[in-house]
Amino acid sequence: MMNIKRFLISMILIGILSITGLASDTGEPGKRFNQLVIRDVVIIDGNGTPAKGPGDVIIKGNTIQSIGPALKDKEYKDAEKVIDGTGMYLLPGLVNIHAHIHDTRGEKPIPFEYLYKLWLSCGITTVRDVGSNNQLTIQEREKSQKGLIAAPRIFLYMVAWTSTPDAARKRVQEIKRLGGDGVKIFGNDRDVLEALLDEAHKLNLRVAHHIGVEEIDVSDDIELGVTSIEHWYGVPDAALHGSQDFPHWYNYYNESDRFRYAGRLWREADPGKLKKVLQGMVEKKVAWCPTFVIYEANRDLQRAMNQPWFKDYLHPALEEYFVPNPANHGSYHWNWSTTDEIYWKENYQLWMRAVRDFAKMGGVVGVGEDAGYIYMMYGFSVIRELELQQEAGFHPIDVIQHATGNNAKILGMQDKLGRVKQGFLADLILIDENPLENFKYLYPTGVMDLKDGKLIQRGGVKWVIKDGIVYHAPTLLADVKKLVSEARGTR
Repeated sequence: MMNIKRFLISMILIGILSITGLASDTGEPGKRFNQLVIRDVVIIDGNGTPAKGPGDVIIKGNTIQSIGPALKDKEYKDAEKVIDGTGMYLLPGLVNIHAHIHDTRGEKPIPFEYLYKLWLSCGITTVRDVGSNNQLTIQEREKSQKGLIAAPRIFLYMVAWTSTPDAARKRVQEIKRLGGDGVKIFGNDRDVLEALLDEAHKLNLRVAHHIGVEEIDVSDDIELGVTSIEHWYGVPDAALHGSQDFPHWYNYYNESDRFRYAGRLWREADPGKLKKVLQGMVEKKVAWCPTFVIYEANRDLQRAMNQPWFKDYLHPALEEYFVPNPANHGSYHWNWSTTDEIYWKENYQLWMRAVRDFAKMGGVVGVGEDAGYIYMMYGFSVIRELELQQEAGFHPIDVIQHATGNNAKILGMQDKLGRVKQGFLADLILIDENPLENFKYLYPTGVMDLKDGKLIQRGGVKWVIKDGIVYHAPTLLADVKKLVSEARGTR
């Protein structure tokens, strides 16, 4: 009898909360609705056009059914869920084109839940994984597709580590057989690259290329046809007259040497040759994912080491991995000097100008983070990348397009993802501030503002919808905070 009384009291309280609107603040994570209506919202499409609205968006299952003027009450009375978007902004879910679904950092385990909920709380509904434990990621991709876990949509680009043309072809065939969505390649000799790309084209697999200081550069990618260049390696290299001016003691395998002198490369590129290289990329439809964010520590180490979200959301395994250590890739900042930072500041100016010129010529620029390395956290780094692309000279409208419509195009999903458009998959984010005014509103921690003499918090994604499944972003972020707190307690 007592249990029945408690149940009835609980039901009454839930009803009161629903009437007052408080229940909506807890969200309904992990639920897809037969019909979901988002009312009176301003839409930022993802196709490079200004915001428009208010209007209503109707979602059926996992698909956007219609977008139009505000409906009359009777037209949505049968909707299973209604979200009041008054004063809010609706965007396509952000796409992270350069992600790593890490399960360890420095041999210390890190839970997938940590990555996924950080990404979702930052409005990222799709990731292109370009390097992970493939067996685990295949399983995670399936769980995400079935809606069994709170996670972004996953595209898996499997790494092809090879040293001979024959091995390259076999590895690409294996990637196709295993169900890879694409191929991630690193620097190779020319004959290996030819075999890799030839086989990938035959099997209709897209290719993301992280070039190093190798026999090849981006001119080879232009000729042979890759889908996207990652970071910037190989671009200024193709505009040099000979090799870079390395000191005689330089050792490429020493990451401190490698990244210190990478900061002196763009200044050596010939502007005339560089223009031809960029034109070649545009003509052959080679996209560019610059990932400005992942090297920001090189130009401002103190900023990178003291990001405000580290306090509550930096997992201890990741924190330990960031400490300078030659055993960990990207943890190379021992004795990093003021001179190194000054070179890298100039490097950024030249690099950003090249990306801007590439876009002006008609090139496709994407957005990715490469987090898990060099003091960069998952999710937060994508938002920082948006800020850095604005610093590079892009209008915020164009930056949003880079992170949505352009990234969908790089994935070959431009007819399904990256737009707020009828018939597209319902991957959307809802925020109560205008991100075109300030990208900092997209950080899940929001922005501190002063109103009537009191500090208030503004911004942060409120609702994130992936494949029609609705999540309450602040709840996801709270889960991350708890997870990190428990991991620190255990350690």
